[in-house]
Amino acid sequence: MVAYATTLYVAAQALQASSLQPQVVAAVLFTSAACTVALAVLLALLRLRPPWWCACAVCEAYVTASWTAEFDNLCDWYAHLLRLAPGRTVHVHVLGNVVTANPPTVDHMLRGRFDNYPKGAPFSAILADFLGRGIFNVDSDSWLFQRKLAAAELASPALRCFAAGVVASELRCRLIPLLHSAAGGDGDGDSGERLLDLQDVFRRFAFDCICRISFGLDPGCLELSLPMSAFADAFDTASMLSARRATAPMHVFWKLKRLLNVGEERELRDAIRLVDTLAAEVIRQRRKLGTAASGDDLLSRFMGSINDDKYLRDIVVSFMLAGRDTVASALTAFFLLLSDHPDVATAIRDEVSRVAGDHRDGHAAAASSEKLKDMHYVHAALHECMRLFPPVQFDSKFAAGDDMLPDGTFVARGTRVTYHAYAMGRMESVWGPDCAEFRPDRWLHDGRFVPESPYRYPVFQGGVRDCIGRELAIMEMKSVIVAVVQSFDIEAVGRSSHWPKFAPGLTATFAGGVPVRVRRRARVSELRPPPS
Repeated sequence: MVAYATTLYVAAQALQASSLQPQVVAAVLFTSAACTVALAVLLALLRLRPPWWCACAVCEAYVTASWTAEFDNLCDWYAHLLRLAPGRTVHVHVLGNVVTANPPTVDHMLRGRFDNYPKGAPFSAILADFLGRGIFNVDSDSWLFQRKLAAAELASPALRCFAAGVVASELRCRLIPLLHSAAGGDGDGDSGERLLDLQDVFRRFAFDCICRISFGLDPGCLELSLPMSAFADAFDTASMLSARRATAPMHVFWKLKRLLNVGEERELRDAIRLVDTLAAEVIRQRRKLGTAASGDDLLSRFMGSINDDKYLRDIVVSFMLAGRDTVASALTAFFLLLSDHPDVATAIRDEVSRVAGDHRDGHAAAASSEKLKDMHYVHAALHECMRLFPPVQFDSKFAAGDDMLPDGTFVARGTRVTYHAYAMGRMESVWGPDCAEFRPDRWLHDGRFVPESPYRYPVFQGGVRDCIGRELAIMEMKSVIVAVVQSFDIEAVGRSSHWPKFAPGLTATFAGGVPVRVRRRARVSELRPPPS
């Protein structure tokens, strides 16, 4: 400070002794003021002790990204750290984040001390621009109101029947004919086949389904000759850039960029503006049609209780995030795994034939809800896939008060605590020495599916905040699996490694897509769309 004061004094004396022009004087004074502000900021940072100054090996590896020398994915690095940690818990100081893969700790967070681990203000701030006051971004009364309303609607037999009809229609009229077209010839794999990005196909399929179920409107995204809807594209961008906010060591960085409207924050703002515009148009069109036109969709049902269009927009966007991205992620991972495990595909076909009959009349896509419930091996294979590739790889809460975790880790108030579902699926201490293997039989006892504790398998969360759309999502995914596996062999191509690389986002997305070759199975007759 003495040196700085001396510098200012010398500058002042120089100004007095010179005959500088007013512009030069102003420049000198401006520079001095800027130095004063910079010094004040530096002193403030010194008092705050920025978290990136942590010198521990974990924080250094995160800040310098040196972990990329050994791992393609951040989630794989976390899994590695958690396997080595005695309590399956690590503290990433630069993020103020305690990460765990310990089932008792997950139980503690989601059930035992649920009230102490809300989403929290920091998490809500990260996603506020995108998800607003939607169910995934709020706590307390607002969360409870949306959960009760949504749970009642999703449990409605009318809505479940409506959703099953939408999925069956999308399968029969769009997805199955699309795969037949991609397969080209008559099953020999040599005539007219073309590669498909399976991730893109399933994202379009799930987007069509969730829009029809949620809005009662059909975007027709599965028509591959058409570009992906602007809404879906903006939705993807908003999801990816919102997730990146959480990776910054200090939130001030993205908040400053948002204030200045530069870089990724400007791109995020543009994407959210488009999401807002199109969501508002969807709500307007739904009101114009009236509930009498199609009162079974979710938006019509929510409109009966909510008049605030902004609130409706937030709820709809949140349900779309759950209903589209998670379903598409799980289905993509499932068929990627199935490509490496033809024995699992054979077992699925055997079960479908046994439960639903060997359809040779062109109706392989038709499987009633009751028949789907009896397909225990399909159910097990789907859960085994999500054990290894959970659509939401981790979930974070913020401690409302000081706490001690079951493994002995102290958690200070305001600390972010994350349970890592992706890492948990790869823990030998949780799943045994074959934890890295895709083995659906681990879920079966005497041929029947037996669920695991949600605190060992938190793919659908657990406790008070468990996923209320679980049954609907499983119905949709099992319907797709049964229909596609009966009719096609799908082979992943162009893979550079056994494990895929993930792109940033709120849900697991495979970087670069998943190119596949589709071959029609000779034993199954071609499924044609119904006559118009």
